[in-house]
Amino acid sequence: MISASEQLKLLNRGIDAAVPAGELQKKLEKSIATGTPLRVKYGIDPTGIDVHLGHTVPLRKLRQFQDLGHQAVLIIGNYTALVGDPSGRDQTRVRLTPEQVEINALDYLKQVGRIIDLTKTEVHRNGDWFSKFSFLNVLALTSQITIQRMLERDDFTKRLKAGSPIYLHECLYPLMQGHDSVAIRADVELGGSEQLFSLMVARELQKDDGQEPQIAMTLPILRGLDGDRRMGKSLGNYIGVAESAYDQFAKAMSIPDALMKEWFQLLTDLAESDITLLADSKTTHPREAKERLGREIVTFYHGAEAAEAAALEWRKRFSERQDPTDIPEVSLAVSQLVEGMLTASKLVAALGLAKSNNDARRLVEQGSLSIGPDKTKISDPNQGIAITSGLVIRVGSRRIVKVRLEG
Repeated sequence: MISASEQLKLLNRGIDAAVPAGELQKKLEKSIATGTPLRVKYGIDPTGIDVHLGHTVPLRKLRQFQDLGHQAVLIIGNYTALVGDPSGRDQTRVRLTPEQVEINALDYLKQVGRIIDLTKTEVHRNGDWFSKFSFLNVLALTSQITIQRMLERDDFTKRLKAGSPIYLHECLYPLMQGHDSVAIRADVELGGSEQLFSLMVARELQKDDGQEPQIAMTLPILRGLDGDRRMGKSLGNYIGVAESAYDQFAKAMSIPDALMKEWFQLLTDLAESDITLLADSKTTHPREAKERLGREIVTFYHGAEAAEAAALEWRKRFSERQDPTDIPEVSLAVSQLVEGMLTASKLVAALGLAKSNNDARRLVEQGSLSIGPDKTKISDPNQGIAITSGLVIRVGSRRIVKVRLEG
C-alpha cells in the first residue's frame, strides 16, 4: 500500500471537500499502521433505472479507494428510496412502491458494475436493518437531532420562505442515511456537494453510538450536455453508462468547450498537466480535445476498439457529412399520403421523430429538419414533401431514418 500522503494526493483530486479538514490523512495513516482498510461508503437510492455520468463521479472515487486497497461499501437505499432524498429539492419527491424500487435496484447494480469492482464490494440494502426497526427504534433515532438543526438545511429554508410544504417523512431521510453509516461502521462517506448536511448528521449518530465518526467527502455536481444545469435524465442533458459507444461519443462531442476541463477532471484519470493542455484552445483545438474526451469515456465503458470505431463513425457522419451505413427504416402507410405528399410537420410526427404534433411543428420551425441526399433544410411546417421509399429524413444531428412505404 502506498504512503498516506501519496494516497491523499490521489483522493483529493476532483473533490469539493473532505470534512473535517486534515482528518482523512490521519485515518489513512492509521489504516496503514494497523493493516486495516478504510470502510468507504456510498449510497444510491434506486429511484430510476438509468445510471448516467453524473452518478459516476462519486462511483469513480469509490473505485479509486478500491484500487488503493480499501473496502468499498455500497448501500442500496431500498428504504430511503421510499422516502426520497430532499437534498437540493424545492419540492417533495414522488414516492415509489417497494416493487419499483427493487426492479430499479437490480438494474442499478448491473450498471454500477461497469465502474466499481462488485466482486470486492460489500453490497447492503438498508432495508436489512430498517425493516427490523420498531417504533421505539424510530423514536430513539429521531431523538438524536433537533428541529432547529434540521431546519439548517438550505433546501428546507428555501421551502419555508416560499411557503412550500415540508413533510415529516422528509426529515427522517438524513437520519436514515446517517444510521446507514452506523450500521456498516463507515470510515468515509462519499456524496454530492448538496448532501453535506446528511453526511455530517451521520458523524453525530456515530459519535452517539461510540464509533469514530466518518469523513464526509463531497464531490462536485457534474453539469450536463447543455453546460449549465446539473446532468439529469429529466432534463435530457445526460450520457448513460449503458448507452452505445457511438451515442456516448457523439454526445461528448456536443458539449460546450467551457465544459471540457470539468469533464476531463471528473470523468477521466488523465494527469492534470495533460488536462491543462487539452482544455486550453491555444495548445489544443477544441475538436481534438473533445475527441480525446469522447475516446476516454467510451474506452472506459466499451473498450478501446469500440472507441476507435465510434470516432470513425462520428467523423463520417459529421465531419465528412456522410450518412451512416445502417440508417434505420421506418414504415409509412401510403394511405397517410395526400397525392403522394405530406406536410413537413406531419412527416416528422408520422415517423416518430417528435413527441407530438406540436413538437414536430416546433422542430421544423427551428430548422432541425433536412431531407434527401443533399440535406435540404425545411423550416416551413406546412410545406409539402413528396414521399418515396428510401427517402432519408434527418431531425437534428443524431436522428436519421429512411422511409419505407407500405400498402
